[in-house]
Amino acid sequence: MRLPASPRPSGEAGREDDIRLVRGLREHEPWAAAVLAQRYLDHVRRVLVRVMGAGEPDLDDLVQEVFTRALGGAHRLSFAGALTSWLTSIAVFTGREAIRRRSRWRWLWFTATPPDRPAPEPPAEVSDAARAVYALLDRLPVDERIPFALRTIDGMDLGEVAAACGVSVPTVRRRLARAERRFFALAASCESLLPWMRTS
Repeated sequence: MRLPASPRPSGEAGREDDIRLVRGLREHEPWAAAVLAQRYLDHVRRVLVRVMGAGEPDLDDLVQEVFTRALGGAHRLSFAGALTSWLTSIAVFTGREAIRRRSRWRWLWFTATPPDRPAPEPPAEVSDAARAVYALLDRLPVDERIPFALRTIDGMDLGEVAAACGVSVPTVRRRLARAERRFFALAASCESLLPWMRTS
């Protein structure tokens, strides 16, 4: 059963609320753990979907692992404004570790819509193109695929991507450039993507 959302207040009240939440996390207050999970559960799931794929059978376990790591490392969180990027980086790290633990990647077809948010059935050509795109992403090195997916699918800015991946912005720029060259070289030989590339 999912906990009800606990929306963050806006403006100055929101900043004070974040400060209180971080203080509660650092002091291991049970209410703070509950609020963190309520407020950021969907975000953590979305990030893990980007890293692992929507067909990931262990998604719920990985979500739980992210929050366990977050609560265990809350003493290192000092800036309330960093909550989102902090959790994003933990989710990315957790996903990457899961990939490395496996003898092979278990990527399945996935779409930009999280699995718990069903979207209308797209036209067949769109579905084919989406499957092709994510099949190509699966062929990128993990250090290129993660920033590429966070940037192009989630629309994160370079600073957010860098924080999530634990690297500098210049490093993210280099990895994105390599990922784009590799992706479009692969896409050029993919029949289902040719119409989209010609009209883009």
